[in-house]
Parts: sequence; C-alpha cells; structure tokens
Amino acid sequence: MIFEKIPTIPTSDELIDKAFRRGVRAATGKKIRGRASFLESQESMLLTSANILTDNLANISKKFPNFDEIPAFYYELTDLLIGVDRLRSSLSRVAWTSEKIHELTREYIGRMRGSPSPENLRKQCFGRIGSLMDSINKDLLLLNEARNILRKLPDVHEEPTIVVAGYPNTGKSSFVKAVTKATPEVASYPFTTKGIFIGHFYREGLRYQVIDTPGLLDRPMSKRNDIELQAITALKYLDAVVLFLIDASENCGYTIEEQKNLLQEVRNQFDLPVLVVSNKSDLPHFMELDFTDMSMSTVTGAGIEEVLNILVEMIQQKNVKAF
Repeated sequence: MIFEKIPTIPTSDELIDKAFRRGVRAATGKKIRGRASFLESQESMLLTSANILTDNLANISKKFPNFDEIPAFYYELTDLLIGVDRLRSSLSRVAWTSEKIHELTREYIGRMRGSPSPENLRKQCFGRIGSLMDSINKDLLLLNEARNILRKLPDVHEEPTIVVAGYPNTGKSSFVKAVTKATPEVASYPFTTKGIFIGHFYREGLRYQVIDTPGLLDRPMSKRNDIELQAITALKYLDAVVLFLIDASENCGYTIEEQKNLLQEVRNQFDLPVLVVSNKSDLPHFMELDFTDMSMSTVTGAGIEEVLNILVEMIQQKNVKAF
C-alpha cells in the first residue's frame, strides 16, 4: 500500500536532541591542541548536528507520496481525513527548513573560520536552528498524525471492483467469501467502527476485487455523518460496479420497502452500474420481487456463479463505454 513506507515522524524536540547529542559526540572525538583543532571541533559539532537535521527532514518529505500521482481513490480519502492542501503545506515547510538549515550552517562555518570566538558563533547558529525547528513542530505533529491515519487505510487496488451493498445480514460477507474461495482480508477504515472485507478472484488472467463495506453501505444516508458520506463518494473513483443484495425473505430484520429505499439511496449516491439481486432463495418464505434482476442463495450456492458472470460483464461493458 502506498502509505506503508512512511516512517514515524519525530517531534522537533526529538530531532534537536538527537542532532545536538551527535554533534557533541563528534566534537569530543577531536583532540584539542590549539586554535586550529578547537575550530575543527566546533565545526564538526555544528556540521554533524546540521546534517542530522537536514537529512531527517529531507527524508520525511521524500517518504510521503506525490499527491498528484496517487490513485484518485486514495487522494479523495486523504483529502477527506487530513486535507491534501494541509499536507502539502506542511511538507513544503519541512523541506524548506531542511534547505534553510543547510544554508545557515554553511554561512556560519565560513564566519567561524575568520572569527576569534568560533564557539559563540556555533552557539548562535544552534539558537537559530532551534528556532527554525520550533517553527515546524506543528507541521511535524500533523504529518505524524497523517501517517498514523493513512497507514490504516485498506489496501484497495486500482483494478476491476465489485462493491457489495445492502442492509446487514443480507448475505454480503457470505457472497464475498463464496466468490473469492478464501477468507477475505479484513481492513479498518479510520472513519468507521467496523472493518471492510476485501476478497479477490481471477477471470482470464485478470484479478478482480470484491469489497463489502459494513458501516458505510448498510444503512440510510440520513443516518450518516459528512465524513461517511464523503468516504462513500470516494468509492466512485474505483473501476467498479455495485452489487446490491436484497433479503427477499425479510429474515435480516428489514422490510422489503426499507431495503428498496436504501437501494434508491445507493443509486442516487453512485454514478455506477448497479445489479440488484434477491438473496436467500433457499428459504421457504422467499418472495419473488419485480425490482430485482436475479436471485441466488449464498447458503446453497445456487445462482452465485450466474450473478458473478453478470457482474464481470457489467465491468467489461462499463470499460468499453469509458473509451
């Protein structure tokens, strides 16, 4: 996943402490035998400290991805959870500070070589570097918070996708498990209390992903907060079709009318093809419905393969129309 390589971002105090300790260690390794060696020890202290800071700050900037190049799905979620502009501003300030510390150090090294009191200049430079680091502490805190949030995003790929929707207990997770022939990966969205389920299957050498999103697509839109609504919107950036499951036995605890209303809300929310399937055809009180496209049973397996074939065809047709 694109955010996995972002390391923990230290605070400005932690970086300063690390840098200055290394600087002192570098200086104490120099034998003082006169002005030249004393000057060398002061330069070594300053250069070592500055290099630690500039390298660490530059590394922070490099470890975050280029937000102009990441998939639209992740861009939307990043903007939703943290704010892409905020991240760019903080990364820019961190990168600028790295360059500024480098310039400042070179300036003071030059001044120290012609000065009778290089130690005072070294301390003065340390003070200015400390002020620069203090000025970006809020940026470092934001970046570390962003890192912790983004690393928790599910590993959703830019590949053909089936998004499964419907009320709880309509058979969504059972469908994912049935068509992927394995226990799906469970990943947590940072804006829901439940994990999402992601499974994969192959057709003609092409991998498809199937996503069940409990906590997002299993209750009326009126009961969602703005963050959840925007997260749902992010799903539209996937190369996806939607499978909406109706429990035609009402065994899930929701009436046909309630399920039909949720279906309409999902259709309104997504500009994606939707296949409506009646599930639980194995139950005696299963009802034939005039607004569903197909029927199946995730318990017996009846109709599952046919439903999957139609979903794959819908994805292929969607891609043809896109061109």
